[in-house]
Amino acid sequence: MKYLSLFIAFVLLISSCNNAGGKKEESGKEPQPDMVLVEKLSADLKNEPKNAALYFKRGQAYRAVKMDSLALMDFQKATVLDSSQSKYFSAVGDLLFEHKDITGSVPWFQKSLALNPGDEKAHLKMAKLFLYIEEFPKAFVEINTVLRGNVYNAEAYFLKGMCYKSMKDTAKAISSFQTAVQTDPKYVDAHMQLALIYEAKKDPVSLKYFENAYQADTFNMEPLYGQAMYWQNQQNFTEAKKVFKRMILRDRSYAKSYYNTGWMLMQEDSTEKAIRQFDIAIQNKPDYADAYYNRGICKEILGKNADALEDYNQALSFNIDNASYKDAQQRVTQKVK
Repeated sequence: MKYLSLFIAFVLLISSCNNAGGKKEESGKEPQPDMVLVEKLSADLKNEPKNAALYFKRGQAYRAVKMDSLALMDFQKATVLDSSQSKYFSAVGDLLFEHKDITGSVPWFQKSLALNPGDEKAHLKMAKLFLYIEEFPKAFVEINTVLRGNVYNAEAYFLKGMCYKSMKDTAKAISSFQTAVQTDPKYVDAHMQLALIYEAKKDPVSLKYFENAYQADTFNMEPLYGQAMYWQNQQNFTEAKKVFKRMILRDRSYAKSYYNTGWMLMQEDSTEKAIRQFDIAIQNKPDYADAYYNRGICKEILGKNADALEDYNQALSFNIDNASYKDAQQRVTQKVK
């Protein structure tokens, strides 16, 4: 279930919008276009309170700004006002599924498919459900139903790849993911899956797929992180540092770039330089427990035991059950007595 859990995480929507009004935020930024649309639709609904289409549109606008609880209520209201539209039921099921209410999503998808057997989104969500519970033959039925109607559906090939990967059929998984990226060259998740498969084989072709994933979405640092970790795991710290430097130039707030650079400097006995990298990592991610822990190790090496203890205590405050943190805390406590 390890990879299945990772996959479900790909589609999980998180957080919510703190500014529910349409006025300017305190920062002085203009309200988001989708929130302007929410206001307009809300005004329209005062005049047409039984208009299902307006509730559906407002639900989509809420979802665009990650106000998913409000989106869910609007989608459900739309199904009550008009039970003939499959997309309303599909939207409810989709939102429940992405928030891990897998069982609760099923009847909504079933209703959607009863109204519209050709609903690709509903079929693929059902496929994800069967993938999640490892009912692979049923997942393939849903996927193939979609592909019979649309041979260019990249997500369907991606889900096939996830099924095969979970079944340990790596060759077929690779083939399916490759078909997905051929169908949609900007399918980031498919490029990432190919990269991870080849990385596990220690095959440098993984670097190409990480790069493809990054070029498809240059705001996503994870593909570059994958590249850097490929080199780091091969003990090629020179190449790894080059990638982390590239990441820092692209996004100076990405804490893992500094953390991993610090970790490599530790291995090279550049303790003082490592501390500086951990400092920056913590500045960008104040709850970075591993950064506190490794900075503590560096300080302990330098004989700064009181400072090291402070870092170990901080690491434990974020992860109280970590055995390594506890051992370090106990070890250094004896030194400072």
